[in-house]
Amino acid sequence: MKKSFIYFITGCFALFSCNKNPLDITPDGRITFDDVFKNEIQTESFVNTIYSKIPTYFFNYNNYGFLAGITDEAQEVRNTYIGGMALQWQNGGLTPSSNPLSGMLDYAVWWQGIGHANLFLSYIDNATIKDGAKKSRLKAEVQLLRAFFYWELVKQYGPMPAVDKPFDATFSYETLKRPAFADVIAFIVQDCDAVIANQDVPLRITNVAERGRFPKSVAYAIKTQALLFNASPLWNPGNDAAKWAAAAQAGKEAVQALTVQGDYKLFADYGQYFLKTQDLGANIRDFETIHEIPAPAGVFSVINTIPTNGRLIGTSAGACPSQELIDSYEMQVTGEPAILGYSDNDHLQPIINAASGYDETKPYEGRDPRFYATTWYNGSHYGMIAGIDHHVETFIGGLDQMIPQVQFTNTRTGYYLRKFYDPLIPANQLVQECRWKKFRLAEIYLNYAEAENEANGPAQAYEPVNIVRRRAGMPELPTGLDKNQMRERIRRERRVEFAYEEHRFWDVRRWKILSQTDKLVTGMEIRKQPDGSFTYKRFVTERRASGWQDKFLLFPIPIGETNLIPDFAANQNPGW
Repeated sequence: MKKSFIYFITGCFALFSCNKNPLDITPDGRITFDDVFKNEIQTESFVNTIYSKIPTYFFNYNNYGFLAGITDEAQEVRNTYIGGMALQWQNGGLTPSSNPLSGMLDYAVWWQGIGHANLFLSYIDNATIKDGAKKSRLKAEVQLLRAFFYWELVKQYGPMPAVDKPFDATFSYETLKRPAFADVIAFIVQDCDAVIANQDVPLRITNVAERGRFPKSVAYAIKTQALLFNASPLWNPGNDAAKWAAAAQAGKEAVQALTVQGDYKLFADYGQYFLKTQDLGANIRDFETIHEIPAPAGVFSVINTIPTNGRLIGTSAGACPSQELIDSYEMQVTGEPAILGYSDNDHLQPIINAASGYDETKPYEGRDPRFYATTWYNGSHYGMIAGIDHHVETFIGGLDQMIPQVQFTNTRTGYYLRKFYDPLIPANQLVQECRWKKFRLAEIYLNYAEAENEANGPAQAYEPVNIVRRRAGMPELPTGLDKNQMRERIRRERRVEFAYEEHRFWDVRRWKILSQTDKLVTGMEIRKQPDGSFTYKRFVTERRASGWQDKFLLFPIPIGETNLIPDFAANQNPGW
Protein backbone atom coordinates (compact mmCIF):
# COMPACT_ATOMS: atom_id res chain seq x y z
CA MET A 1 0.00 0.00 0.00
CA LYS A 2 2.84 2.37 0.88
CA LYS A 3 4.68 1.54 -2.35
CA SER A 4 1.51 2.09 -4.37
CA PHE A 5 1.10 5.52 -2.83
CA ILE A 6 4.68 6.48 -3.66
CA TYR A 7 4.17 5.42 -7.28
CA PHE A 8 0.98 7.44 -7.37
CA ILE A 9 2.66 10.64 -6.15
CA THR A 10 5.50 10.28 -8.65
CA GLY A 11 3.08 9.68 -11.50
CA CYS A 12 1.03 12.74 -10.62
CA PHE A 13 4.07 15.02 -10.66
CA ALA A 14 5.18 13.59 -14.00
CA LEU A 15 1.73 14.04 -15.50
CA PHE A 16 1.10 17.59 -14.43
CA SER A 17 4.60 19.00 -14.85
CA CYS A 18 4.14 18.96 -18.62
CA ASN A 19 0.92 20.96 -18.53
CA LYS A 20 2.38 24.16 -17.03
CA ASN A 21 4.48 26.97 -18.43
CA PRO A 22 8.05 25.62 -18.10
CA LEU A 23 9.17 28.86 -16.42
CA ASP A 24 6.40 28.65 -13.81
CA ILE A 25 7.88 25.95 -11.58
CA THR A 26 8.74 25.31 -7.99
CA PRO A 27 12.46 25.24 -7.02
CA ASP A 28 12.68 21.46 -7.50
CA GLY A 29 11.19 21.70 -11.00
CA ARG A 30 7.78 20.30 -10.15
CA ILE A 31 4.41 21.95 -9.67
CA THR A 32 2.54 21.42 -6.44
CA PHE A 33 -0.91 19.94 -6.01
CA ASP A 34 -2.07 23.38 -4.92
CA ASP A 35 -1.08 24.55 -8.39
CA VAL A 36 -2.91 21.68 -10.03
CA PHE A 37 -6.21 22.52 -8.40
CA LYS A 38 -5.91 26.18 -9.27
CA ASN A 39 -6.10 25.17 -12.92
CA GLU A 40 -9.43 23.82 -14.16
CA ILE A 41 -7.92 21.87 -17.05
CA GLN A 42 -5.35 20.18 -14.84
CA THR A 43 -8.03 19.38 -12.27
CA GLU A 44 -10.04 17.60 -14.95
CA SER A 45 -6.88 15.87 -16.17
CA PHE A 46 -6.44 14.50 -12.68
CA VAL A 47 -9.90 12.93 -12.89
CA ASN A 48 -8.88 11.30 -16.18
CA THR A 49 -5.83 9.90 -14.40
CA ILE A 50 -8.10 8.26 -11.84
CA TYR A 51 -10.30 6.79 -14.56
CA SER A 52 -7.18 5.34 -16.20
CA LYS A 53 -6.79 2.97 -13.24
CA ILE A 54 -9.91 1.05 -14.28
CA PRO A 55 -8.77 -2.22 -15.90
CA THR A 56 -9.88 -3.24 -19.39
CA TYR A 57 -11.10 -6.74 -18.31
CA PHE A 58 -12.52 -8.76 -21.29
CA PHE A 59 -9.91 -11.00 -22.97
CA ASN A 60 -7.08 -8.81 -21.65
CA TYR A 61 -5.86 -11.07 -18.85
CA ASN A 62 -2.38 -12.57 -19.05
CA ASN A 63 -1.77 -14.14 -22.47
CA TYR A 64 -5.14 -12.95 -23.81
CA GLY A 65 -7.18 -15.02 -21.38
CA PHE A 66 -10.81 -14.68 -20.36
CA LEU A 67 -11.60 -14.97 -16.66
CA ALA A 68 -14.13 -17.61 -17.76
CA GLY A 69 -11.20 -19.90 -18.57
CA ILE A 70 -10.52 -20.47 -14.88
CA THR A 71 -14.17 -21.15 -14.02
CA ASP A 72 -16.51 -23.99 -14.94
CA GLU A 73 -17.71 -21.94 -17.91
CA ALA A 74 -14.80 -22.79 -20.18
CA GLN A 75 -11.48 -24.42 -20.85
CA GLU A 76 -8.74 -22.14 -22.04
CA VAL A 77 -6.94 -23.88 -24.91
CA ARG A 78 -3.75 -22.01 -24.12
CA ASN A 79 -3.59 -23.58 -20.67
CA THR A 80 -0.64 -25.64 -21.89
CA TYR A 81 1.30 -22.43 -22.59
CA ILE A 82 3.69 -21.85 -19.71
CA GLY A 83 2.95 -18.13 -19.57
CA GLY A 84 -0.79 -18.58 -19.78
CA MET A 85 -2.98 -17.26 -16.99
CA ALA A 86 -5.09 -20.43 -16.85
CA LEU A 87 -2.12 -22.75 -16.47
CA GLN A 88 -0.59 -20.59 -13.74
CA TRP A 89 -3.89 -20.45 -11.89
CA GLN A 90 -4.53 -24.19 -12.05
CA ASN A 91 -0.97 -25.00 -10.98
CA GLY A 92 -1.21 -22.96 -7.79
CA GLY A 93 0.24 -19.73 -9.16
CA LEU A 94 -1.85 -17.59 -6.82
CA THR A 95 0.19 -17.07 -3.65
CA PRO A 96 0.87 -14.18 -1.26
CA SER A 97 3.83 -13.29 -3.50
CA SER A 98 2.29 -13.80 -6.97
CA ASN A 99 -1.01 -13.30 -8.77
CA PRO A 100 -1.70 -14.76 -12.24
CA LEU A 101 -4.42 -12.13 -12.69
CA SER A 102 -2.04 -9.25 -11.99
CA GLY A 103 -2.65 -6.29 -14.25
CA MET A 104 -6.43 -6.76 -14.27
CA LEU A 105 -7.31 -7.76 -10.71
CA ASP A 106 -4.39 -6.26 -8.84
CA TYR A 107 -4.12 -5.25 -5.19
CA ALA A 108 -1.72 -2.39 -5.97
CA VAL A 109 -3.90 -0.98 -8.77
CA TRP A 110 -6.97 -0.82 -6.53
CA TRP A 111 -5.04 1.03 -3.81
CA GLN A 112 -3.51 3.42 -6.33
CA GLY A 113 -6.99 4.28 -7.56
CA ILE A 114 -8.17 4.83 -4.01
CA GLY A 115 -5.12 6.98 -3.25
CA HIS A 116 -5.71 9.13 -6.34
CA ALA A 117 -9.37 9.54 -5.40
CA ASN A 118 -8.64 10.52 -1.81
CA LEU A 119 -6.08 13.11 -2.87
CA PHE A 120 -8.52 14.63 -5.35
CA LEU A 121 -11.32 14.74 -2.79
CA SER A 122 -9.05 16.49 -0.29
CA TYR A 123 -8.51 19.37 -2.76
CA ILE A 124 -11.65 19.65 -4.86
CA ASP A 125 -13.73 21.80 -2.50
CA ASN A 126 -11.18 24.61 -2.84
CA ALA A 127 -10.38 24.02 -6.50
CA THR A 128 -10.65 26.88 -8.99
CA ILE A 129 -13.69 25.79 -11.00
CA LYS A 130 -16.16 28.57 -11.65
CA ASP A 131 -19.11 26.33 -12.56
CA GLY A 132 -20.46 24.98 -9.28
CA ALA A 133 -22.43 22.20 -10.96
CA LYS A 134 -19.34 21.05 -12.82
CA LYS A 135 -17.28 20.97 -9.63
CA SER A 136 -20.06 19.06 -7.87
CA ARG A 137 -20.23 16.50 -10.64
CA LEU A 138 -16.45 15.97 -10.73
CA LYS A 139 -16.44 15.45 -6.97
CA ALA A 140 -19.27 12.94 -7.22
CA GLU A 141 -17.57 11.04 -10.04
CA VAL A 142 -14.42 10.66 -7.95
CA GLN A 143 -16.46 9.55 -4.94
CA LEU A 144 -17.96 6.90 -7.19
CA LEU A 145 -14.54 5.94 -8.53
CA ARG A 146 -13.39 5.45 -4.93
CA ALA A 147 -16.41 3.26 -4.26
CA PHE A 148 -15.63 1.30 -7.44
CA PHE A 149 -11.98 0.69 -6.52
CA TYR A 150 -12.88 -0.24 -2.96
CA TRP A 151 -15.54 -2.63 -4.16
CA GLU A 152 -13.21 -4.36 -6.62
CA LEU A 153 -10.60 -4.58 -3.85
CA VAL A 154 -12.77 -6.05 -1.12
CA LYS A 155 -14.67 -8.58 -3.21
CA GLN A 156 -11.26 -9.95 -4.15
CA TYR A 157 -9.34 -9.66 -0.87
CA GLY A 158 -12.02 -9.26 1.79
CA PRO A 159 -12.33 -6.34 4.21
CA MET A 160 -9.78 -3.56 3.97
CA PRO A 161 -9.41 -0.34 5.99
CA ALA A 162 -11.83 2.37 4.88
CA VAL A 163 -9.42 5.23 4.20
CA ASP A 164 -11.01 8.54 3.20
CA LYS A 165 -7.99 10.84 3.31
CA PRO A 166 -4.55 10.78 1.66
CA PHE A 167 -1.72 9.27 3.68
CA ASP A 168 0.83 11.88 4.67
CA ALA A 169 4.56 11.42 5.19
CA THR A 170 4.15 10.81 8.91
CA PHE A 171 1.39 8.21 8.64
CA SER A 172 2.13 4.97 10.49
CA TYR A 173 0.99 2.08 8.31
CA GLU A 174 1.45 -0.27 11.25
CA THR A 175 -1.70 1.21 12.80
CA LEU A 176 -4.01 -0.01 10.01
CA LYS A 177 -6.56 -2.65 11.00
CA ARG A 178 -8.82 -4.93 9.01
CA PRO A 179 -12.46 -4.04 9.76
CA ALA A 180 -15.54 -6.23 9.50
CA PHE A 181 -16.67 -6.82 5.92
CA ALA A 182 -19.99 -5.12 6.68
CA ASP A 183 -18.18 -1.98 7.81
CA VAL A 184 -16.30 -1.48 4.56
CA ILE A 185 -19.50 -2.24 2.62
CA ALA A 186 -21.17 0.54 4.58
CA PHE A 187 -18.34 2.87 3.54
CA ILE A 188 -18.83 1.94 -0.13
CA VAL A 189 -22.59 2.37 0.13
CA GLN A 190 -22.11 5.78 1.76
CA ASP A 191 -20.17 6.99 -1.28
CA CYS A 192 -22.79 5.53 -3.61
CA ASP A 193 -25.61 7.19 -1.70
CA ALA A 194 -23.84 10.55 -1.87
CA VAL A 195 -23.66 10.25 -5.64
CA ILE A 196 -27.27 9.11 -5.91
CA ALA A 197 -28.36 12.18 -3.95
CA ASN A 198 -26.29 14.54 -6.11
CA GLN A 199 -28.51 16.35 -8.63
CA ASP A 200 -25.53 17.36 -10.77
CA VAL A 201 -24.73 13.79 -11.84
CA PRO A 202 -26.69 12.47 -14.86
CA LEU A 203 -28.43 9.13 -14.52
CA ARG A 204 -27.14 8.05 -17.92
CA ILE A 205 -24.34 9.22 -20.23
CA THR A 206 -25.79 10.55 -23.49
CA ASN A 207 -22.99 12.75 -24.80
CA VAL A 208 -20.44 10.98 -27.01
CA ALA A 209 -17.73 13.28 -25.66
CA GLU A 210 -18.40 11.88 -22.16
CA ARG A 211 -18.01 8.23 -23.13
CA GLY A 212 -16.39 6.32 -20.28
CA ARG A 213 -17.46 8.68 -17.48
CA PHE A 214 -19.48 7.27 -14.61
CA PRO A 215 -23.18 8.20 -14.57
CA LYS A 216 -25.33 7.94 -11.45
CA SER A 217 -26.57 4.52 -12.53
CA VAL A 218 -23.12 3.10 -11.71
CA ALA A 219 -23.75 4.03 -8.08
CA TYR A 220 -26.91 1.91 -8.12
CA ALA A 221 -25.02 -0.97 -9.75
CA ILE A 222 -22.16 -0.96 -7.24
CA LYS A 223 -24.55 -0.58 -4.30
CA THR A 224 -26.72 -3.53 -5.33
CA GLN A 225 -23.65 -5.70 -5.96
CA ALA A 226 -21.96 -4.79 -2.67
CA LEU A 227 -25.06 -5.35 -0.54
CA LEU A 228 -25.81 -8.62 -2.34
CA PHE A 229 -22.31 -9.91 -1.56
CA ASN A 230 -22.67 -8.71 2.04
CA ALA A 231 -25.83 -10.82 2.39
CA SER A 232 -24.48 -13.91 0.60
CA PRO A 233 -23.21 -17.04 2.42
CA LEU A 234 -19.51 -16.09 2.22
CA TRP A 235 -20.08 -12.95 4.29
CA ASN A 236 -23.35 -13.85 6.00
CA PRO A 237 -22.79 -17.30 7.54
CA GLY A 238 -25.60 -16.73 10.04
CA ASN A 239 -28.02 -15.81 7.23
CA ASP A 240 -28.90 -12.48 8.85
CA ALA A 241 -32.25 -11.53 7.32
CA ALA A 242 -31.53 -7.81 7.75
CA LYS A 243 -28.65 -8.04 5.26
CA TRP A 244 -30.92 -9.63 2.65
CA ALA A 245 -33.57 -7.00 3.33
CA ALA A 246 -31.05 -4.20 2.77
CA ALA A 247 -29.91 -5.78 -0.51
CA ALA A 248 -33.51 -6.27 -1.64
CA GLN A 249 -34.42 -2.66 -0.86
CA ALA A 250 -31.38 -1.40 -2.76
CA GLY A 251 -32.35 -3.54 -5.73
CA LYS A 252 -35.92 -2.32 -5.68
CA GLU A 253 -34.81 1.31 -5.52
CA ALA A 254 -32.34 0.77 -8.36
CA VAL A 255 -34.95 -0.78 -10.64
CA GLN A 256 -37.36 2.06 -9.84
CA ALA A 257 -34.77 4.77 -10.48
CA LEU A 258 -33.40 3.29 -13.69
CA THR A 259 -36.54 2.01 -15.40
CA VAL A 260 -39.39 4.15 -14.03
CA GLN A 261 -37.76 7.48 -13.25
CA GLY A 262 -35.12 6.90 -15.93
CA ASP A 263 -35.21 5.45 -19.43
CA TYR A 264 -33.15 2.30 -19.00
CA LYS A 265 -34.53 -0.84 -20.62
CA LEU A 266 -33.20 -4.13 -21.89
CA PHE A 267 -31.77 -4.23 -25.40
CA ALA A 268 -34.22 -6.06 -27.65
CA ASP A 269 -31.81 -8.65 -29.08
CA TYR A 270 -29.55 -10.47 -26.60
CA GLY A 271 -27.10 -11.73 -29.23
CA GLN A 272 -26.72 -8.42 -31.06
CA TYR A 273 -26.26 -6.55 -27.79
CA PHE A 274 -22.71 -7.85 -27.35
CA LEU A 275 -21.54 -7.16 -30.89
CA LYS A 276 -21.52 -3.36 -30.86
CA THR A 277 -20.23 -0.56 -28.72
CA GLN A 278 -22.80 1.46 -26.81
CA ASP A 279 -24.35 4.09 -29.08
CA LEU A 280 -24.69 7.56 -27.59
CA GLY A 281 -26.36 10.74 -28.77
CA ALA A 282 -29.61 10.99 -30.72
CA ASN A 283 -31.64 7.97 -31.86
CA ILE A 284 -29.81 5.46 -29.67
CA ARG A 285 -30.77 1.79 -29.42
CA ASP A 286 -28.80 0.75 -26.35
CA PHE A 287 -30.64 1.77 -23.20
CA GLU A 288 -29.33 -1.24 -21.24
CA THR A 289 -25.65 -0.46 -20.75
CA ILE A 290 -24.84 1.28 -17.48
CA HIS A 291 -21.09 1.46 -17.99
CA GLU A 292 -18.93 0.22 -20.84
CA ILE A 293 -15.15 0.17 -20.65
CA PRO A 294 -14.17 2.73 -23.32
CA ALA A 295 -11.11 0.82 -24.54
CA PRO A 296 -12.03 -1.03 -27.76
CA ALA A 297 -11.83 -4.78 -28.06
CA GLY A 298 -8.98 -4.34 -30.51
CA VAL A 299 -7.72 -7.61 -31.96
CA PHE A 300 -10.25 -9.80 -30.16
CA SER A 301 -10.86 -11.83 -33.30
CA VAL A 302 -7.17 -12.61 -33.65
CA ILE A 303 -6.97 -14.53 -30.42
CA ASN A 304 -10.23 -16.35 -30.95
CA THR A 305 -11.75 -17.95 -34.01
CA ILE A 306 -10.86 -16.37 -37.33
CA PRO A 307 -12.60 -18.09 -40.23
CA THR A 308 -10.13 -18.98 -42.97
CA ASN A 309 -9.97 -21.45 -45.83
CA GLY A 310 -13.62 -22.36 -45.48
CA ARG A 311 -13.38 -23.33 -41.83
CA LEU A 312 -13.67 -21.74 -38.40
CA ILE A 313 -10.15 -22.42 -37.12
CA GLY A 314 -7.95 -19.40 -36.44
CA THR A 315 -4.87 -18.45 -34.44
CA SER A 316 -6.35 -19.63 -31.16
CA ALA A 317 -9.68 -21.10 -30.13
CA GLY A 318 -9.43 -19.11 -26.89
CA ALA A 319 -11.64 -20.02 -23.94
CA CYS A 320 -13.92 -22.80 -25.24
CA PRO A 321 -17.34 -23.22 -23.61
CA SER A 322 -17.57 -26.21 -21.29
CA GLN A 323 -20.22 -28.91 -21.42
CA GLU A 324 -21.27 -27.72 -17.96
CA LEU A 325 -22.13 -24.32 -19.43
CA ILE A 326 -24.01 -25.96 -22.31
CA ASP A 327 -25.97 -28.09 -19.83
CA SER A 328 -27.13 -25.01 -17.95
CA TYR A 329 -29.28 -23.76 -20.86
CA GLU A 330 -32.97 -24.64 -20.51
CA MET A 331 -35.40 -25.77 -23.19
CA GLN A 332 -37.20 -22.93 -24.92
CA VAL A 333 -40.66 -24.47 -25.34
CA THR A 334 -41.11 -25.80 -21.82
CA GLY A 335 -38.86 -23.33 -20.02
CA GLU A 336 -37.54 -26.26 -18.02
CA PRO A 337 -33.91 -27.17 -17.26
CA ALA A 338 -32.66 -29.86 -19.62
CA ILE A 339 -30.01 -31.16 -17.21
CA LEU A 340 -30.71 -31.11 -13.49
CA GLY A 341 -27.21 -32.12 -12.40
CA TYR A 342 -24.96 -35.17 -12.50
CA SER A 343 -25.05 -38.54 -10.77
CA ASP A 344 -21.25 -38.87 -10.81
CA ASN A 345 -18.35 -36.66 -9.77
CA ASP A 346 -16.95 -36.45 -13.29
CA HIS A 347 -20.15 -35.00 -14.80
CA LEU A 348 -20.34 -37.81 -17.34
CA GLN A 349 -23.77 -39.03 -16.27
CA PRO A 350 -26.25 -36.16 -16.60
CA ILE A 351 -29.55 -36.22 -14.76
CA ILE A 352 -31.99 -35.48 -17.57
CA ASN A 353 -35.21 -33.66 -16.80
CA ALA A 354 -37.85 -35.82 -18.50
CA ALA A 355 -40.36 -32.97 -18.37
CA SER A 356 -38.11 -30.60 -20.32
CA GLY A 357 -38.33 -32.10 -23.80
CA TYR A 358 -34.56 -32.55 -24.07
CA ASP A 359 -33.39 -35.24 -26.49
CA GLU A 360 -29.88 -36.66 -25.93
CA THR A 361 -29.63 -37.59 -29.60
CA LYS A 362 -30.38 -34.00 -30.61
CA PRO A 363 -28.78 -32.08 -27.78
CA TYR A 364 -28.67 -28.68 -29.49
CA GLU A 365 -32.26 -28.46 -30.62
CA GLY A 366 -34.83 -26.27 -28.89
CA ARG A 367 -32.53 -24.66 -26.33
CA ASP A 368 -32.67 -21.22 -24.74
CA PRO A 369 -31.91 -18.65 -27.49
CA ARG A 370 -29.00 -17.39 -25.38
CA PHE A 371 -27.29 -20.71 -26.07
CA TYR A 372 -27.25 -19.97 -29.79
CA ALA A 373 -26.07 -16.39 -29.18
CA THR A 374 -23.18 -17.57 -26.99
CA THR A 375 -21.84 -20.75 -28.59
CA TRP A 376 -20.70 -22.16 -31.91
CA TYR A 377 -21.66 -25.85 -31.71
CA ASN A 378 -21.67 -28.74 -34.16
CA GLY A 379 -24.13 -27.93 -36.93
CA SER A 380 -24.58 -24.25 -36.10
CA HIS A 381 -24.76 -21.90 -39.06
CA TYR A 382 -21.79 -19.55 -39.21
CA GLY A 383 -22.29 -17.84 -42.55
CA MET A 384 -20.00 -17.20 -45.48
CA ILE A 385 -16.31 -18.12 -45.21
CA ALA A 386 -14.21 -17.72 -48.34
CA GLY A 387 -17.35 -17.74 -50.44
CA ILE A 388 -18.71 -20.92 -48.87
CA ASP A 389 -21.76 -21.02 -46.61
CA HIS A 390 -20.33 -22.68 -43.53
CA HIS A 391 -21.95 -24.82 -40.86
CA VAL A 392 -19.69 -25.55 -37.92
CA GLU A 393 -18.18 -29.06 -37.89
CA THR A 394 -16.77 -29.94 -34.49
CA PHE A 395 -17.26 -33.69 -35.00
CA ILE A 396 -14.10 -35.77 -35.22
CA GLY A 397 -12.75 -35.28 -38.73
CA GLY A 398 -14.83 -32.16 -39.36
CA LEU A 399 -13.41 -28.88 -40.61
CA ASP A 400 -13.60 -27.35 -37.12
CA GLN A 401 -12.97 -30.58 -35.26
CA MET A 402 -12.04 -30.90 -31.65
CA ILE A 403 -8.40 -31.83 -31.10
CA PRO A 404 -7.84 -32.30 -27.36
CA GLN A 405 -4.49 -31.24 -25.91
CA VAL A 406 -2.68 -30.81 -29.21
CA GLN A 407 -2.71 -27.23 -30.47
CA PHE A 408 -4.18 -23.82 -29.76
CA THR A 409 -6.24 -23.49 -32.94
CA ASN A 410 -8.90 -26.12 -32.27
CA THR A 411 -11.53 -26.43 -29.59
CA ARG A 412 -10.81 -28.75 -26.66
CA THR A 413 -14.42 -29.08 -25.58
CA GLY A 414 -16.36 -29.40 -28.83
CA TYR A 415 -17.52 -25.77 -28.73
CA TYR A 416 -16.28 -22.30 -29.68
CA LEU A 417 -17.26 -18.97 -28.17
CA ARG A 418 -19.68 -16.97 -30.30
CA LYS A 419 -20.59 -14.21 -27.84
CA PHE A 420 -18.82 -10.91 -28.61
CA TYR A 421 -17.75 -12.08 -32.07
CA ASP A 422 -19.53 -10.75 -35.14
CA PRO A 423 -19.24 -13.16 -38.09
CA LEU A 424 -20.39 -10.44 -40.49
CA ILE A 425 -17.10 -8.59 -40.00
CA PRO A 426 -14.64 -9.83 -42.65
CA ALA A 427 -11.92 -12.18 -41.46
CA ASN A 428 -9.19 -9.74 -42.48
CA GLN A 429 -10.72 -6.91 -40.45
CA LEU A 430 -9.22 -7.56 -37.06
CA VAL A 431 -11.07 -5.01 -34.94
CA GLN A 432 -14.40 -6.05 -33.49
CA GLU A 433 -16.84 -3.33 -32.45
CA CYS A 434 -17.75 -4.82 -29.09
CA ARG A 435 -16.51 -3.38 -25.81
CA TRP A 436 -16.67 -4.71 -22.27
CA LYS A 437 -19.99 -3.95 -20.60
CA LYS A 438 -18.98 -3.75 -16.97
CA PHE A 439 -22.45 -2.93 -15.65
CA ARG A 440 -25.81 -3.44 -17.37
CA LEU A 441 -29.48 -3.37 -16.46
CA ALA A 442 -30.05 -7.13 -16.60
CA GLU A 443 -27.74 -7.51 -13.62
CA ILE A 444 -29.75 -5.01 -11.59
CA TYR A 445 -32.88 -7.09 -12.21
CA LEU A 446 -31.23 -10.34 -11.15
CA ASN A 447 -29.46 -8.78 -8.16
CA TYR A 448 -32.84 -7.56 -6.97
CA ALA A 449 -34.56 -10.88 -7.62
CA GLU A 450 -31.98 -12.87 -5.65
CA ALA A 451 -32.05 -10.58 -2.64
CA GLU A 452 -35.85 -10.28 -2.70
CA ASN A 453 -36.29 -14.04 -2.75
CA GLU A 454 -33.99 -14.50 0.24
CA ALA A 455 -35.52 -11.62 2.17
CA ASN A 456 -39.23 -12.08 1.47
CA GLY A 457 -39.75 -15.19 -0.61
CA PRO A 458 -40.51 -15.65 -4.32
CA ALA A 459 -43.63 -13.50 -4.74
CA GLN A 460 -41.91 -10.27 -5.85
CA ALA A 461 -38.84 -12.03 -7.27
CA TYR A 462 -40.72 -13.44 -10.26
CA GLU A 463 -41.14 -10.29 -12.28
CA PRO A 464 -37.49 -9.12 -12.46
CA VAL A 465 -36.43 -12.63 -13.51
CA ASN A 466 -39.23 -12.89 -16.03
CA ILE A 467 -38.31 -9.53 -17.56
CA VAL A 468 -34.85 -10.93 -18.31
CA ARG A 469 -36.29 -14.20 -19.60
CA ARG A 470 -38.82 -12.50 -21.86
CA ARG A 471 -36.09 -10.49 -23.54
CA ALA A 472 -34.26 -13.75 -24.27
CA GLY A 473 -37.38 -15.36 -25.74
CA MET A 474 -37.87 -17.74 -22.82
CA PRO A 475 -41.13 -18.64 -21.04
CA GLU A 476 -41.79 -17.12 -17.66
CA LEU A 477 -40.85 -19.13 -14.59
CA PRO A 478 -43.51 -21.60 -13.42
CA THR A 479 -45.70 -20.35 -10.61
CA GLY A 480 -45.66 -21.97 -7.20
CA LEU A 481 -41.90 -22.12 -6.69
CA ASP A 482 -40.75 -22.09 -3.08
CA LYS A 483 -37.71 -20.12 -1.89
CA ASN A 484 -35.25 -22.95 -2.50
CA GLN A 485 -36.57 -23.64 -5.99
CA MET A 486 -36.52 -19.95 -6.86
CA ARG A 487 -32.95 -19.67 -5.59
CA GLU A 488 -31.89 -22.47 -7.92
CA ARG A 489 -33.67 -20.90 -10.89
CA ILE A 490 -32.13 -17.47 -10.23
CA ARG A 491 -28.66 -18.97 -10.02
CA ARG A 492 -29.24 -20.79 -13.30
CA GLU A 493 -30.53 -17.56 -14.85
CA ARG A 494 -27.43 -15.66 -13.79
CA ARG A 495 -25.24 -18.33 -15.29
CA VAL A 496 -26.73 -18.22 -18.79
CA GLU A 497 -27.51 -14.50 -18.90
CA PHE A 498 -23.98 -13.52 -17.83
CA ALA A 499 -21.92 -16.26 -19.53
CA TYR A 500 -18.31 -15.09 -19.95
CA GLU A 501 -19.07 -11.74 -18.28
CA GLU A 502 -17.04 -12.56 -15.13
CA HIS A 503 -20.04 -12.94 -12.82
CA ARG A 504 -19.64 -16.69 -12.47
CA PHE A 505 -16.13 -16.29 -11.04
CA TRP A 506 -17.50 -14.20 -8.17
CA ASP A 507 -20.91 -15.84 -7.79
CA VAL A 508 -19.56 -19.29 -6.93
CA ARG A 509 -17.33 -17.66 -4.32
CA ARG A 510 -20.02 -15.64 -2.58
CA TRP A 511 -22.34 -18.68 -2.66
CA LYS A 512 -19.45 -20.80 -1.27
CA ILE A 513 -19.84 -23.52 -3.91
CA LEU A 514 -16.43 -23.10 -5.55
CA SER A 515 -15.28 -26.60 -4.54
CA GLN A 516 -18.40 -28.06 -6.19
CA THR A 517 -17.99 -26.26 -9.50
CA ASP A 518 -14.37 -25.71 -10.49
CA LYS A 519 -12.56 -29.05 -10.06
CA LEU A 520 -12.98 -30.07 -13.68
CA VAL A 521 -14.68 -29.27 -16.95
CA THR A 522 -16.04 -31.64 -19.56
CA GLY A 523 -16.54 -31.58 -23.30
CA MET A 524 -18.50 -33.48 -25.96
CA GLU A 525 -16.87 -35.86 -28.41
CA ILE A 526 -19.02 -36.04 -31.52
CA ARG A 527 -18.68 -38.65 -34.26
CA LYS A 528 -20.46 -38.65 -37.59
CA GLN A 529 -22.03 -41.94 -38.61
CA PRO A 530 -22.33 -43.31 -42.18
CA ASP A 531 -26.02 -42.39 -42.28
CA GLY A 532 -25.23 -38.74 -41.44
CA SER A 533 -26.38 -38.93 -37.82
CA PHE A 534 -24.13 -38.14 -34.86
CA THR A 535 -23.17 -39.86 -31.63
CA TYR A 536 -22.31 -37.87 -28.52
CA LYS A 537 -19.92 -38.89 -25.74
CA ARG A 538 -19.07 -36.76 -22.74
CA PHE A 539 -15.49 -36.75 -21.50
CA VAL A 540 -13.36 -34.93 -18.94
CA THR A 541 -11.25 -32.45 -20.84
CA GLU A 542 -9.54 -30.82 -17.88
CA ARG A 543 -8.91 -31.71 -14.24
CA ARG A 544 -7.62 -28.87 -12.12
CA ALA A 545 -5.07 -29.37 -9.40
CA SER A 546 -5.70 -25.99 -7.84
CA GLY A 547 -8.01 -23.01 -7.82
CA TRP A 548 -11.11 -24.72 -6.43
CA GLN A 549 -10.16 -25.20 -2.77
CA ASP A 550 -11.89 -23.11 -0.11
CA LYS A 551 -8.86 -20.88 0.36
CA PHE A 552 -9.50 -19.56 -3.17
CA LEU A 553 -12.76 -17.99 -2.02
CA LEU A 554 -10.54 -14.97 -1.32
CA PHE A 555 -7.18 -13.92 -2.69
CA PRO A 556 -4.23 -13.78 -0.29
CA ILE A 557 -3.13 -10.38 0.93
CA PRO A 558 0.26 -9.78 -0.72
CA ILE A 559 3.28 -10.61 1.38
CA GLY A 560 4.61 -7.07 1.15
CA GLU A 561 1.51 -5.81 2.93
CA THR A 562 1.55 -8.46 5.65
CA ASN A 563 5.23 -7.68 6.30
CA LEU A 564 4.41 -3.99 6.66
CA ILE A 565 1.14 -4.18 8.59
CA PRO A 566 0.99 -6.54 11.60
CA ASP A 567 -2.80 -6.77 11.66
CA PHE A 568 -2.83 -7.91 8.03
CA ALA A 569 -0.36 -10.65 8.90
CA ALA A 570 -2.37 -11.71 11.95
CA ASN A 571 -5.59 -11.71 9.93
CA GLN A 572 -4.40 -13.05 6.58
CA ASN A 573 -7.23 -14.63 4.58
CA PRO A 574 -8.03 -18.26 5.51
CA GLY A 575 -5.73 -20.90 4.05
CA TRP A 576 -2.96 -18.50 3.09
